[in-house]
Amino acid sequence: MLATLVIVRYPKWLGWMGFLSMAIFRFPLWLSTSLTFWKLLGCGKNGSFDKSPDWRQWALLTVHPSPNNTALPIIPPFITQWWNILGCEKWTLLLEPIEGHGVWDGKPVFGILPKNSDYAGPICILTRATIRISKLARFWSHVNPIAEQMAGAEGFITSVGIGELPLIKQATFSIWTSKEAMKQFAYKMKDHADVVRKTHQEKWYSEDMFVRFRPISSTGSLNGKLPFKINS
Repeated sequence: MLATLVIVRYPKWLGWMGFLSMAIFRFPLWLSTSLTFWKLLGCGKNGSFDKSPDWRQWALLTVHPSPNNTALPIIPPFITQWWNILGCEKWTLLLEPIEGHGVWDGKPVFGILPKNSDYAGPICILTRATIRISKLARFWSHVNPIAEQMAGAEGFITSVGIGELPLIKQATFSIWTSKEAMKQFAYKMKDHADVVRKTHQEKWYSEDMFVRFRPISSTGSLNGKLPFKINS
């Protein structure tokens, strides 16, 4: 099973076309027989969770089987043509889910994954959750300090805040030089470890998911550059 994540940035004054695409793209995605799961997502500012949306930047996540180890991004042609005609920037990542736990819409959409593997290269992390209404204030009060610490953490490469529903259904996709670097931040940085503990003890989430991916390819650009290059 493989996943494709496309972060799309619309030209100035055309962000409204990105908003419109959130409705229009559902039709070719519904009709696709190649995809087992897909999500149309908005993006927050500042590269992580953020209450303020980035109206020019949007995302599409798709999941598809990989028979015969075929490693190609799967995006319906109508969608890629839409982006090309409007002159959008596109950063496309092809990803192999290798470790993780949790569900999305009640399903293990990336398959049944082990909690750990022996993979040791650059790693991509998807952390997503549906936040309980009663816990929104608690959650958002912890966001900015953690995001600032992550941006300065050793081994951190880049991140993008994505979400299905403002404030409530949120996710962060981050890239690290290694699993060890990510673990140093996640488990040994006191503030982040405290937040992780609170999410469980106080039951902030009604649903959550944590998945690690091996990056297969990274192509295109975002804000004029390729955010993450895979060394061959």
